[in-house]
Amino acid sequence: MPTVLRNPKNLRALFVCLLLGVGTLILYLPVRHHNFVWLDDPDYVTENAYVRMGLTTESVSWAFTHSFSSNWHPLTWISHMADWQWFGANAGGHHLVSIAFHAVNSVILFLFLRAITGAFWRPAFVAALFAWHPTHVESVAWISERKDVLSTFFGLLALWAYAGYAEKAES
Repeated sequence: MPTVLRNPKNLRALFVCLLLGVGTLILYLPVRHHNFVWLDDPDYVTENAYVRMGLTTESVSWAFTHSFSSNWHPLTWISHMADWQWFGANAGGHHLVSIAFHAVNSVILFLFLRAITGAFWRPAFVAALFAWHPTHVESVAWISERKDVLSTFFGLLALWAYAGYAEKAES
C-alpha cells in the first residue's frame, strides 16, 4: 500500500474527495440529456464559426484577439472550441465537461479550505454545500456559463497556490 494511503487522515480526505466528486457527477448527470438553449448558446457555441472550427491556429488566435458577445475570455472560447472538436453538436458532451469542472472545483475547494484551516469536517461541509447547492445549477447546466466554472477553477487554484506560498514563507 502506498505510504500516503497508510495514514488514516489521508484515507479520510480521499474518501471525502471521492464523495464530493462522484456525488456531484451523479447529482448533475441528468443534464447530459439537455440540449443547447436559445439564449446565449448560439452566440457562444452553435452558431459561432470560430468555435465550430475546433482548435485551430485561426480560432485560437481569434479567441485571444477579439471580444465577442460583449466578452473577452479566451480560455472560455478555447474550452468551447475543444468541446466542439470532441463532441460536435452533441450538447451532452459539452454539459459533461461543465459537470466535471464543477466536481473538480468542489474537491479543490475542500482541499484548499482544509489546507488553510487545518480543520476537516467544516471544509468538507462547505465544499459539499458549494457542490450540491441549487444556486450552481445555472453555472453547471447552461453551456454558455462555462466561464463561471472555469473562473472558479482557476481562482481556487490561485488561492490554493498562494496559501502554499504563504505557508512556506512563514517557515
